[in-house]
Amino acid sequence: MDIGVVLQCTPPASRVVELARLAETHGFSHVWTFDSHLLWQEPYVIYSQILSTTRRVVVGPMVTNPSTRDWTVTASTFATLNDMFGNRTICGIGRGDSAVRTLGGRPANLATLRESVGVIRELGNGRSARVGDTTVRFPWASASRLPVWVAGYGPRALDLTGEVADGFILQLADPDIAAWTIARVRAAAERAGRDPKDVTICVAAPAYITDGTDAGLTHAREQCRWFGGMVGNHVADIVAKYGADSDVPPALTEYIAGRQGYDYNQHGRAGNTHADFVPDAIVDRFCLLGTPQEHLARLHELEALGVDQFAVYLQHDAKTSTLEAYGESVLPHLGRPVTATESAS
Repeated sequence: MDIGVVLQCTPPASRVVELARLAETHGFSHVWTFDSHLLWQEPYVIYSQILSTTRRVVVGPMVTNPSTRDWTVTASTFATLNDMFGNRTICGIGRGDSAVRTLGGRPANLATLRESVGVIRELGNGRSARVGDTTVRFPWASASRLPVWVAGYGPRALDLTGEVADGFILQLADPDIAAWTIARVRAAAERAGRDPKDVTICVAAPAYITDGTDAGLTHAREQCRWFGGMVGNHVADIVAKYGADSDVPPALTEYIAGRQGYDYNQHGRAGNTHADFVPDAIVDRFCLLGTPQEHLARLHELEALGVDQFAVYLQHDAKTSTLEAYGESVLPHLGRPVTATESAS
């Protein structure tokens, strides 16, 4: 299992770049960022700096959307970064949340999302794409390679992901919900004539290492409760669309009953006052909290479900210590150990 990290582009940008460099030092495979240009700084500018100061990590948004950027410009940006730094970009995309809602807009519909995935992926991989009545191609980008992963929760978004995406992003770490969403994505891929194993599975959630005490767990919960509020924005859309009695697991939908709205000025922040409705049980299920051993137990559980990457949301007061703890006490214990010598049989 790969381990990535998700950063906000909070000023100063040099701090974001430094966290990305530390992530690579500690063995993280991917550096993702929010893409919400009113709330934080422009991620694509920062990607160029991350790529220039690192050697291996793959960078991209978790997630962009089809509404706030022209699709051909998005594809051109990725292809340019690939030309400069050697195919180390990835495009996570969804219908849109804070980037569009802070402008007074609404998330894109699924038909628009589907079309945008096709245009961005084809152009980002050096191929031609149909844009309106015109077929276009970057004449300089034949060597560019760009996987496009789709984020979603609802049944139709999961079906779309299985049909067209290179990867699936689930933004919560509850194993039961992960099992349901992964099964739905894989079933859609199979119906579309694809090999379900060709869809990479990524689970993303806050992770907070504690010392095993009750006080440590209480503090970690308060640092990560914001995440349940963020997920609640998407869940509210699902409930509004499908109703409370759909085949969406109650484990995903029931907890938003006490939701009173959301202030995007506090989006993605520890101490978000609009996440008070999120109970401790949801924080524990959606996030990874506890000792390194408890993190490993959840990661192995997710891996058994077919998860290929876990991406750590790093929006709390223990950014550098989390990177270090994962590098020292988590990453070395993922996967099978390899020894320098083997005993003769």
